[in-house]
Amino acid sequence: ILDPFIVQMFVWAVGSYLIGSLPTGYLMGRLLKGVDIREVGSGNVGATNVFRSVGKVPGVVTLMIDMIKGFVPVWLCVSHVPSVWINVCAGVAVVAGHTWSPFLKFKGGKGVATSAGVFAALVPVPTLSAVMVFVVMFSIFKIVSLGSLAGSVTLPLVAFIMYGATVYSWLALLLGLLIIVKHIPNIKRLIQGRELTIDIGHKEKKTG
Repeated sequence: ILDPFIVQMFVWAVGSYLIGSLPTGYLMGRLLKGVDIREVGSGNVGATNVFRSVGKVPGVVTLMIDMIKGFVPVWLCVSHVPSVWINVCAGVAVVAGHTWSPFLKFKGGKGVATSAGVFAALVPVPTLSAVMVFVVMFSIFKIVSLGSLAGSVTLPLVAFIMYGATVYSWLALLLGLLIIVKHIPNIKRLIQGRELTIDIGHKEKKTG
C-alpha cells in the first residue's frame, strides 16, 4: 500500500511541474509574431526577451503569467495541505517546470518571475522586499538582469532575518542560487559592460 503522504506529494509535484512548464514566452512569440523566441534576441524564453523581440504588452503579459503560474499551484497547496514539505515540493516543481519545460526539450526560462510567484504564496513580505529592490535597481540602471540578481539575494536574506533558518528560507536560498547560476552569462556581460538595458519607451542600449 502506498503511503498517502508520498502519493499526495507526487500529485502536487507533477501538477505543479506541468503548470510551470507552460512555455508562456514561446507561445507569445509563435501566436503573435510567428517566431520562435529561442531564435531571436537573446534566445531566452523569458519576459525580457519577449518584451524586446515581440512587444512591450506581450512582454508584460508574459511576466504576469509566469508569476501567476508560480503563485497559483503553491497558494492552492498551502491552502489545502498543511505539510511544509509538500508546499516546498510544489514550489520546487513549478520552478523546475518553467526552467526545464518538456515542451521546449527540457529547456526554459531563468525562473525569476515564477520564483517570485512561488514566494509570494509562501513568504509574502520577503518577496515584496525583493520586488522593491528589483524595482529600485531597474529604475536606476535599466538592466533587468541586475535587478533580478539583486532581488534573488534580497529574498533569502530577508527571509532568514524574519523567520530564521526555516524550510522556506532555505528554499529561498536554493532558488536564489539557481537564478544566479542561470544568470552567469548575464553576469559576464555586466562585468564587461555589454549587458543590454531597457529604457521604457526608448531603444535599448548597451552599458559602458
